[in-house]
Amino acid sequence: MVAGSGRRARIASRLLAGALGAGLCAGVSACAVGPNFVPPEDPPVTRYTKEPLRNPSAADAIATRQGGSADQSFVAGADIPGAWWKLFRSKALNRLVEEALANNPNLEAAQASLRIAQQNVLAQKGTLFPTLSATPQVQGARAPGLDLQSPLQNDNRYLYSLFTPQVAVTFNPDVFGGNRRQIEALEAQAENQRFQLEAAYLSLTANVVTAAIQEASLRAQIDATKRVIQAQTEVLELYNKQLKLGQIAGAEVVQQQAALSLSQQLLPPLEKQLAQQRNLLTALTGRLPSEEVAQTFTLAALRLPTKLPVSLPSRLVQQRPDVKAAEALVQQASANVGVAVANRLPQFTISATGGASAVRIAQLLNPGAGFFTVIGQAAAPIFDAGTLYRRQRASEEALTQAQAQYRATVVGAFQNVADALRALQADASAVAAASAAEKATGESLGLIRKQFEAGAINATQVLIAQQSYLSALVTSASARATQYADTAALFQALGGGWWNRMDVATPPPETDPAKFL
Repeated sequence: MVAGSGRRARIASRLLAGALGAGLCAGVSACAVGPNFVPPEDPPVTRYTKEPLRNPSAADAIATRQGGSADQSFVAGADIPGAWWKLFRSKALNRLVEEALANNPNLEAAQASLRIAQQNVLAQKGTLFPTLSATPQVQGARAPGLDLQSPLQNDNRYLYSLFTPQVAVTFNPDVFGGNRRQIEALEAQAENQRFQLEAAYLSLTANVVTAAIQEASLRAQIDATKRVIQAQTEVLELYNKQLKLGQIAGAEVVQQQAALSLSQQLLPPLEKQLAQQRNLLTALTGRLPSEEVAQTFTLAALRLPTKLPVSLPSRLVQQRPDVKAAEALVQQASANVGVAVANRLPQFTISATGGASAVRIAQLLNPGAGFFTVIGQAAAPIFDAGTLYRRQRASEEALTQAQAQYRATVVGAFQNVADALRALQADASAVAAASAAEKATGESLGLIRKQFEAGAINATQVLIAQQSYLSALVTSASARATQYADTAALFQALGGGWWNRMDVATPPPETDPAKFL
């Protein structure tokens, strides 16, 4: 009797192992239902603009007073450095970007989102393997018939304990690949989060550079306004002296005072914008406004990159983080179609329970105390009022949506690059023209003031010259800042060189000593 029970246990264990092995092989080797993802083809274009790319060239090769020449040149096919902002050759800017990368909470949140997605992938991969659980039981019981016996009988003879250690194994063979499609979807989601992190990295660095350039522009405009206010104040003092001598009329003094007041009104808004720009730079580094960053920026301290790498159009879709993120969403949607199809097919479960049961612990080792059960189960939907079918159709439409959104992202990426290239071509001429106008109006104002002091011209001409010079100063500062900002925009539009970065934060170490339980 005992020997027969042992043979049955061994036979059952072999059958269970064979069933689990067959199910595992079926889950691994079977074809997964649903479409297999194929990466989209690169757009069949060879350039970003309609006509061949023309280098930004300043009219008549005019050199600017700050940053040297306004000329720049495009280097087709050149690679973009990971730390592209260093091309502006500003140590203060480099330190500020490094501080922002180390402390910005949005970047830290994006890194955590990636780790969440990666852990979800690992968790889903566990569904491809059997689960093993132990359920030991200890039971105290009383046998029936106690009240029917003589009072002289020992009550303990009818009380006993039952010890039942047992182990349960459950496995769901992935026959139609539903679990593997779910893993594929989660892997695509993790890939999306990875490129979302790269996009956050690129946006942060570009925002810091652009904010620094805007601060430099505001400082230049404030400086220009103060210079004009100083010049107008000097002219007003001269007018007052001439008024006392009777050389000019009071109306001319009033006009100059009005011009001075208008220039003074321009200063507070610029100073407010500068203070807000400082707050922005401080926030980008993860600081509170009261902990303002120490770095300050002027246009003279920034150097204009003259050699601008321009990636080949065939490489753009592989370099843009937003395009790669959109591609990952297409793969996720494709895998979800397979999940929806698999849900409409039969689902299989193999479960087995084995253990021993005895009234004494020592008897658990007796072969006759062993027991086992093996259960194979299949469940297939027969009628669900079209629920699973409609979910499959919804997932197919979601795939169509993701594919359209991917194409729109690609179109937007090429548009971004083309806009930046066009802007830089126009910026060079605009900077040169604004610099020439600043120089000409400044010289004209100096000559007109000398002529006025000599009595050769009237005060109205001085007033006009002052306004022209103020406008030229502000326009020149704005044009130079725009050229710097558009240069940064080109690096951002081309992907920012994330593939050349070496500063990716490593995930925190695993600390759970029993992570597989």
